[in-house]
Amino acid sequence: MSCLIMLVLLLFLLVVASSEINQGQFSFNGYLNVEGVAGVDSSGLFKLTNTISRKSGQIFYKNPIQFKNSTNATVSFFSTTFIFAIVPEYTRLGGHGLAFVISPNDEISGLPAQYLGLFNATNMGFDSNHVVAIELDTVQDFEFHDIDSNHVGIDINSPQSVKSAPAGYFTDEGEFINLNLNSGDPMQVWVEYDGVEKQLEVTLYPTKLTKPKTPLLSLKKDLSPYLYESMFVGFSSSTGLLASSHYILAWSFKMNGKADELDLSRLPKIPRDDDNNTRGIKQLQRILALTLSLTGLTLVLVLVCGAVLISRKKRLVEILEDWEVQYGPHRFAYKDIFKATKGFKEKEVLGRGGFGRVYKGVLPSSNVQIAVKRISHDSRQGMREFMAEIATIGRLRHRNLVRLLGYCRRKQELLLVYDYMPNGSLDKFLYHQLNNSLTWTQRLKIIKDVASALFYLHQQWVQVIIHRDIKPANVLIDSDMNARLGDFGLAKLCDHGNDPQTSHAAGTIGYMAPELARTGKANTSTDIYAFGLFMLEVACGRRPIEAPAPPDETFLSDWIMDCWDKGDILAAIDGRLEKRFVVQEAELVLKLGLLCSHPMAVARPTMSSVVSYLDGVASLPEDLNSCIKAREFPVVSNDELITERANTIPSLTITESFISHGR
Repeated sequence: MSCLIMLVLLLFLLVVASSEINQGQFSFNGYLNVEGVAGVDSSGLFKLTNTISRKSGQIFYKNPIQFKNSTNATVSFFSTTFIFAIVPEYTRLGGHGLAFVISPNDEISGLPAQYLGLFNATNMGFDSNHVVAIELDTVQDFEFHDIDSNHVGIDINSPQSVKSAPAGYFTDEGEFINLNLNSGDPMQVWVEYDGVEKQLEVTLYPTKLTKPKTPLLSLKKDLSPYLYESMFVGFSSSTGLLASSHYILAWSFKMNGKADELDLSRLPKIPRDDDNNTRGIKQLQRILALTLSLTGLTLVLVLVCGAVLISRKKRLVEILEDWEVQYGPHRFAYKDIFKATKGFKEKEVLGRGGFGRVYKGVLPSSNVQIAVKRISHDSRQGMREFMAEIATIGRLRHRNLVRLLGYCRRKQELLLVYDYMPNGSLDKFLYHQLNNSLTWTQRLKIIKDVASALFYLHQQWVQVIIHRDIKPANVLIDSDMNARLGDFGLAKLCDHGNDPQTSHAAGTIGYMAPELARTGKANTSTDIYAFGLFMLEVACGRRPIEAPAPPDETFLSDWIMDCWDKGDILAAIDGRLEKRFVVQEAELVLKLGLLCSHPMAVARPTMSSVVSYLDGVASLPEDLNSCIKAREFPVVSNDELITERANTIPSLTITESFISHGR
């Protein structure tokens, strides 16, 4: 029956649209092309996406619209208005929003999540896209410089908006009123372009109000270079690990005039999760009415059963505390994590450490592979470090950072859920696969990847993030051999221009800067020191400290310095490479590694400089030789030096990486 109603509805809309195609206008739903997970129900309500993770859905008007006058090839005036609603799967936590789209075709093969089904990692920013979109974004993606997790943006050929503003509207008195896109309430949007003034305006407001006089966004830009003569118009939306249902309730479009007003009295009803609760209550009321004449025992049993029915849904929804809401990552239900890891079976263990274990899992709802860090009750990495990781990596978006998908709390048990990295950690490649060593090209790529991640953390994010535990065990390798920095359990945040406040030294012996022993204060320079040793370790295939090694080779940086003094710095390169490396690149890595791990903090470069050196944009300082060799160490025996360095670290906190045992 529902299929018949849908067919009749679409046939009716086809008839309506046929009289309007040549006029470049249509009202309500028109004649549409549906792609992906998008669909229409019997009430005429279009759903772009549902609560399935990592999916996209698109709805386009079937016929192309003529946007340009063929005589002067300029975009004419156009206007569109639509009513939408976003209903997140979990209250206040949804993703990733929707967009009104002007596109060269009505089938776009973009990626879901932050790309909104419109772009992918290889084509964003290209002039050949010819895509103009108005995004209603509900997830903050720092890679695209999003201003927050609740904004409206104008996108041209890229998911990075050319202009954006927090979601809301201006009253006639000029007061700005915030709106929550994830509220589930219907909201109306007007998009209007004046081809003469070259002005694009976007207005957002609740449907219960009249259209505000002042638009939310106003962009002075000629759209003619970005649009073809004929273009398709429609909507695109996507979900990531977090999901929302994105609805289009009504839509009107017109070229060379103002779009028709929408009839608010005919809007379809938005499905809500609490409808189930209402039905449950009504069902309970009927049951109680029928059982009033039964015995007291029966009445008690019915009341108990009714209470169970009403509270069942509430029991399945875990309450979010205030601190959890503000951190943003998705909170998983414990039963989902339990099922994903097959009950935390021993054969699913990826690694073990002082914190507990890491398990491989597969999310039952989406078949996405995950890694679950299960923190034990008596772990050295307790609530403080757990919170640090949620607060930090949960809000970061960078291709060279391990992505935190979400977390779970059950009583005193703490779990973190990450993207699964099939190739495990870097130390496995350096020390546990002697017959399958990394090539030089792979090693240099890994070094550059980690440098890019640190540059983002130190200088590109909204705050400064100090990792404090950079080492191969905390670098994961994905399926494409890209390196991703992970384990933010010791991370510290501070505002740009301020020094972080740390109470004690933390990290891993061998990678800790000398000044940490004196001050206990970590900063970006101490991260760079660890990164310098990381570079040397990757190039040489040896740990920073090798106690069983000959006395003059115990400390990696000292040994490389000796090789340099002897005129053969490349002798320190990993012998497994059998000299299959680019000489200039190898010398650059070794010398830059020594500069970054200089005992004097003031001598170390910033991460922006490091990236410039590695990319060949800048050359190493001319006085590099004298600068690097200005190192003062006590003249003592090797055994005494090891003891002195180990004993000069007060109140040391050492954490074992959650991936250090072959994730």
